[in-house]
Amino acid sequence: MTRIYNKAEVKIRRQNLRNDMSGAEILMWARLSRKQVLNVRFRRQYSVGHYIVDFYCPELKLAIEIDGDTHLGHEVEIYDAQRQSYIEALGIHFLRFTNDEVIGKMEEVIKTLSKRITELKITSCCPPC
Repeated sequence: MTRIYNKAEVKIRRQNLRNDMSGAEILMWARLSRKQVLNVRFRRQYSVGHYIVDFYCPELKLAIEIDGDTHLGHEVEIYDAQRQSYIEALGIHFLRFTNDEVIGKMEEVIKTLSKRITELKITSCCPPC
């Protein structure tokens, strides 16, 4: 079976991204680390295939992306859409927030995230009949 998570060939790239996080990513990690949101563990700069997501919860298969200025522009939007489609095709749920939302509206971001975590916990423990 082919390994798709945290592949060795992207380890150095993941480490570099962890060492060079944006201000919004640092703020978000301060809230996600140590199971502070509904006792759920997140990892930062986690690879799925050859892509790297900002934050990932393996338990719930939930990826979080923080979009800054580097995500603006038509070509980048196409790349992001392809990347998200690939990741979602693996059964991974996706949430996106902007830098501005994380920096200026953190409580709303955490509220949205908490709601999604609750929904995923309910569906993962009680699959439909």
